[in-house]
Amino acid sequence: MMKIFVLIGSLNAFLSVALGAFGAHILKQKLTPDKLDVFQTGVHYHMIHAVALIAIAILSDKLGNTSMVNASGWAIFIGIILFSGSLYALSLTGIKFFGPITPLGGLSFLVGWILLAIAALK
Repeated sequence: MMKIFVLIGSLNAFLSVALGAFGAHILKQKLTPDKLDVFQTGVHYHMIHAVALIAIAILSDKLGNTSMVNASGWAIFIGIILFSGSLYALSLTGIKFFGPITPLGGLSFLVGWILLAIAALK
């Protein structure tokens, strides 16, 4: 699992940088400031949690409780998809359907972090 989380984390970090540049250079001229802020919030959380996946990969070897650590990694990855993905979609399309998905991603982030904390305590 260590290699998988390094791979997923590094690909998501790459994607976050690419989307951030896309937002700063292309979308800045096309989106309203409010929609651009929503997009940039997605980029911000995307990068933080991409780095977290790489840290989880390293910790999976150190903490020993690999099932709990692995579950935290998958929860954080799902959070990236739901949270950042819904913010990207909402800002680019304006479709309100994506708004209620964002808190599910936030909840997934919280689950991932708490699972990692539990793994550290065991």
